Amino acid sequence: MRHPAVPARPVANVAAAGVGRGPGTTGGVTVTDQEGRAPAAVVFDALGLEYERAFAGSAPHRASLGRLLELLAPGSRVLDVGSGTGRPTAQILAEAGHRVLGLDVSPVMVGLAARQVPGAEFRLADIRETPLPDASFDAVCAYFSLLQMTRAEQAAVVARLARAVRPGGLVALATVPLDVEDVEAVFMGQPVRVTSLTAEAFTGLVTGAGLTVLSEEHEVFTPAHPDAVPEPHLFLLARRGAR
Repeated sequence: MRHPAVPARPVANVAAAGVGRGPGTTGGVTVTDQEGRAPAAVVFDALGLEYERAFAGSAPHRASLGRLLELLAPGSRVLDVGSGTGRPTAQILAEAGHRVLGLDVSPVMVGLAARQVPGAEFRLADIRETPLPDASFDAVCAYFSLLQMTRAEQAAVVARLARAVRPGGLVALATVPLDVEDVEAVFMGQPVRVTSLTAEAFTGLVTGAGLTVLSEEHEVFTPAHPDAVPEPHLFLLARRGAR
């Protein structure tokens, strides 16, 4: 679970935002801070369990996981992209008996997840650079983990995730459906840059990757944080074709 979401306190007007490089990239090259960490890692290293307290109680998120669990065969191999602290996604899947691999760019988050969800495996990795063999998972989850990528990167990652599940496999995705690109914002006290798509455009991106949308849920959620405002959330559950 990863969520630099609605630019609730923008420091640059959304309408005036330029063509998005996306957070952490310039000219296609990943930008890191002086310690060699990508900007998303810096943000979520700082947030740690504060992020979990704000978002892990989301009933719509848990409902989305429930829809996925209804369709998963026992002992399925599941990839959790942007696994955060491991809760709720990896924890719920692992407790249901599935084999979970979580990937995250934040060392702090990976450490927390490994301690909190010992029944799953977690690795420090950037999904944009991690090899994913075709048809190597029964399902993939990516809850709010694309929002600090460019639109081109989001499309490329969704296409890779679609190929990473076996024919007939499942892909669960969640995003904040807004038409914003490379917008500066403050998220839980941390400066971030956010890029997203409208619900229609995001759904089109998913179907364009060869996935069939099984369910589309629109929700509004207010994080448990003093600076939080209500956020629109979109949850998609999709299936790769049988061939």
